[in-house]
Amino acid sequence: MSRRHGPDRRTGQRPSNRWREADADRNRIHHRIANLRQDALHKLTTNLAREYGTVVVEDLNVAGMLKNRRLARHIADAGFGEVRRQLAYKTVWGGGRMIVADRWFASSRTCSGCGATKAKLPLHVRVFDCDECDLVLDRDVNAARNLAKLAGDCLTGTGVAGDRGARAPKARGADRQTRATRTRRTAGTGRAGGARPRKRKEAGHRTQDTEQLSSW
Repeated sequence: MSRRHGPDRRTGQRPSNRWREADADRNRIHHRIANLRQDALHKLTTNLAREYGTVVVEDLNVAGMLKNRRLARHIADAGFGEVRRQLAYKTVWGGGRMIVADRWFASSRTCSGCGATKAKLPLHVRVFDCDECDLVLDRDVNAARNLAKLAGDCLTGTGVAGDRGARAPKARGADRQTRATRTRRTAGTGRAGGARPRKRKEAGHRTQDTEQLSSW
């Protein structure tokens, strides 16, 4: 589209036909990419909710991660918020549960073997090498093991997550409490605020006429 003559509001230039064709092709490509991404996210979350009874996600600071200009585009394409939103209701549909780890839970810096925590672990370091024990493991696998331990602690009621001791919900929210039924107030003849309607003279004449007709 940059090689075509597009519209210009300052000069009032109208777009050329080739620019319009290129614009339609671009919109078609973006629409297809959005549909492919949405389909992939739905398939991923559906498989996770059906295969596992307990799913653990991390409460990441996505807004802060987007400030990194080198990773902002990749983080935005991942759709972390959409994955969490879909897992929240799909796990309930399948009778499972979703545990949200605290934002300050050091899943990557904590050793899954001995429990020692490192002070710093840069993002470019992809292999976790514990300083206390001889554990050498992939960074993501080590974080996954720590999250699995967190899920087990939450199920037994000894975890550090915010929803410790919570029971697994039933399928499709069957364990939700309904509101207590209140007795409805009978609608009176008065208006809102205690105001009384004004009596019209025509209504009085009509009632008198009907009474006379009924008596005849």
